[in-house]
Amino acid sequence: MSVDYTIEPPVVHGRLSLAQIEEMVAKPLDTKPGKKFYIALSISGTFLMTGVVLLLITFYYGVGMWGNNQPVGWAFPIVNLVFWIGIGHAGTLISAILFLLRQKWRTGIARFAEAMTIFAVMCAALFPLIHVGRPWLAGYLMPYPNQHGMWVNFSSPLVWDVFAISTYFIVSLIFWYIGLIPDFATLRDRTTSKIKKTIYSLFSLGWRHSHRHWQHYEKTYTLLAGFATPLVLSVHTIISFDFAVSLVPGWHSTIFPPYFVAGAIFSGFAMVATVLILVRKIFDLQQIITLDHLEKMNKIILVTSMMVGLAYGTELFIAWYSGVTVEKFVFLNRAFGPYAWAYWIMISCNVLFPQLFWIRKIRRSIPIMMVIVILVNVGMWFERFVIIVVSLTRDFLPSSWGMYTPTLYDLGILLGSFGLFFTLVILFTKALPVISISEIKAVSDGAQPSYHRSEDYE
Repeated sequence: MSVDYTIEPPVVHGRLSLAQIEEMVAKPLDTKPGKKFYIALSISGTFLMTGVVLLLITFYYGVGMWGNNQPVGWAFPIVNLVFWIGIGHAGTLISAILFLLRQKWRTGIARFAEAMTIFAVMCAALFPLIHVGRPWLAGYLMPYPNQHGMWVNFSSPLVWDVFAISTYFIVSLIFWYIGLIPDFATLRDRTTSKIKKTIYSLFSLGWRHSHRHWQHYEKTYTLLAGFATPLVLSVHTIISFDFAVSLVPGWHSTIFPPYFVAGAIFSGFAMVATVLILVRKIFDLQQIITLDHLEKMNKIILVTSMMVGLAYGTELFIAWYSGVTVEKFVFLNRAFGPYAWAYWIMISCNVLFPQLFWIRKIRRSIPIMMVIVILVNVGMWFERFVIIVVSLTRDFLPSSWGMYTPTLYDLGILLGSFGLFFTLVILFTKALPVISISEIKAVSDGAQPSYHRSEDYE
């Protein structure tokens, strides 16, 4: 009988020493920004300023500048809220769940995914504030006693959103910062700038790479990972309750919680892959963010695409099997009504195109991969558009039906949210290591004793 101890693909390609790995990851922080950096920052900054200007105009004239109407009271702001919350889910999934499962391949992408979670939640939190029309009164959403003796309506899912988003953001931020502490200490020890050394010393909290520090770090990081993991399920489940607890046709469905969670992970992984493809090319990190990492992410995108496709099919089946005329009409209207173009964009981008990842050559082809993951994000945005806007245009009473047309203000604010997200991403790449130096060192060749043995025995 033959026994073969198989070896997993190396996490770091090439025979790099620990010092070379550290130098490669820290290089963007030590060198001056290049032309590509300023071009990217100027583009994202332009998008951001466009959104800011349109928001200021909205604050001055009111939300009547948007395309929202009756019966479509929820439109782009809520579509964007659900979209950005979904984008933020992959960070916690990659970092927390894969850490608990001891998946070594997470090390090359976890740090960036965690940062992406913070930035995406910041973008998401913006839209409920502007959707209420008077963002300066948003403090009343928080459940604290005030001079009017007024409390929030705790039975409202919109209040649950406040708890869910704020909790998710705080836990994700702490989880991200705890993982950065060893790297802050590494950067502190290697920098020659007094200003940087002071800043890194402050944020490293006196870390000395001692055995005792590592013990406390492992316990704390594991505890936070275990605490953050349920948030992946809870946050988007609560977001789905905004729709599922209503009586609007097409919303009142028990499939929404798992359906929204699967869609969030799907879109989140696609966004992580989109930006990592650019980061690995711009900063020459191909040996650390390898094709093996991206291929594994593409496999997860493929699996979650099939889960989302199953949810689409289940919705159609239940609408037919229920025998409820209104439910049947809702789904026929989505597929063949005035917004059919949005529905088929959603189906094509979320179900059909990701099936190309069954082919290994496509899973490992950077150009094709880039196109598919961008299409996935487009499809997931249109999914939220179809669920929210198209369902509201056709209610129980034909006399209350109405069409929705977004204005330039809606489109510009959406563009501004992407500008905010990518501006934060670009600044992050120059301010902090996009890959965990301590973790990538720990799983690189030669960091730990290992052996390969093959022998025959009866």
